[in-house]
Amino acid sequence: MRILGIDPGIAKTGWGVVDYEGRRYRPVSFGVVQTPSSEILEKRIHNIAMSVAKIAQEHQVHAISIEDIFFAKNVASAIGVAKVIGALIHQMLIMELPVHLFTPLQIKQAVTGYGVAEKHQVQEMVRILLKMEKIPSPDHAADSLAAAICYAANSNFNLKIGLQELRI
Repeated sequence: MRILGIDPGIAKTGWGVVDYEGRRYRPVSFGVVQTPSSEILEKRIHNIAMSVAKIAQEHQVHAISIEDIFFAKNVASAIGVAKVIGALIHQMLIMELPVHLFTPLQIKQAVTGYGVAEKHQVQEMVRILLKMEKIPSPDHAADSLAAAICYAANSNFNLKIGLQELRI
């Protein structure tokens, strides 16, 4: 299974593609979609959704995992990120790709086994699970790889207990 993990943001949206087969993870590619602050919000959101769609298509992914908003100190920022998430879900469903949202707590739990792990602990486990020499950079890309790992871990669990693939 090839999974595209996404760490959504207005200025920077992290993305990471992971292959998951036989309980083994393999990094395929990762990076960040950046949008200039000089552009209007609507155009930035559109560009993020189109860029991620292109990445999904280029890498022929089977599923999408998006880090959801769980708690936000800055409401204005959270609203922008929520709009990005909505645009991404819409675009991925147009492409008929299964999408699932995971809270940061769920991602940390799946990657480290500890739901309140520190950011550096999650990034180190991503490095270990993906057998990478160093922690993926930038942070948004590492977070997106963690989201992809979370989807794989949850899909594996759901298969074991007989649930269908995660779909919206």
